[in-house]
Amino acid sequence: MSGAPGRAAIAASVLSADFAALGEAVRAAQRAGADRVHVDVMDGHFVPPITMGPVVVEALRRATALPLDVHLMVEHPERHIEAFARAGASTITVHVEAAVHVHRVLGAIRALGLQAGVALNPGTPADAVAALADVADGAVVMSVNPGYAGQAFIASVLPKIGRLRTLLPALAWVAVDGGISPATAPAAVAAGADVLVAASAIFRAPEGIEAAVARLRAAAGA
Repeated sequence: MSGAPGRAAIAASVLSADFAALGEAVRAAQRAGADRVHVDVMDGHFVPPITMGPVVVEALRRATALPLDVHLMVEHPERHIEAFARAGASTITVHVEAAVHVHRVLGAIRALGLQAGVALNPGTPADAVAALADVADGAVVMSVNPGYAGQAFIASVLPKIGRLRTLLPALAWVAVDGGISPATAPAAVAAGADVLVAASAIFRAPEGIEAAVARLRAAAGA
């Protein structure tokens, strides 16, 4: 899931994009060299907002050839994985806090031919996923409390990255999601992140999407 060897991948999170021009926003991020598109799915229960569903993923699949990372911030994620797989997701990530049978859910995602990711909220220790070594392709370390774009980066979560690599040595990638900007990206990369998920820093940047992606990549040393 990471970018070229030796650099962190940039995942452009459409949570902060202009939905009236979503396709063009994603194409601009792709032109700028973003590696992936990140789709935050929220249900109004696990987190307060309600955001997007499979129909948006279908539209994004038509708009870009980039991999689509679907991040399910929902209760009962097992009810939704098949719909998002059909819609064109490349990766589906579920929260360890939201899935009662998280091992089963990750296995089901893999059975659909997708990569399976497990996400941890800031207050959740890395050890909560210790039993998932055989079913998790990647992990997402939340560096904000999930639900809203534009929150302040919580740097104290970064040591989780090293701990996750110890607990789950076969992980293909570890992403940091929340508050990622040119100011915070270097610390995430230094801590070992393979993927930087950025929303406001890309889609709300005053310099425009393409310049924002370039600035973020430069700040990350990527």
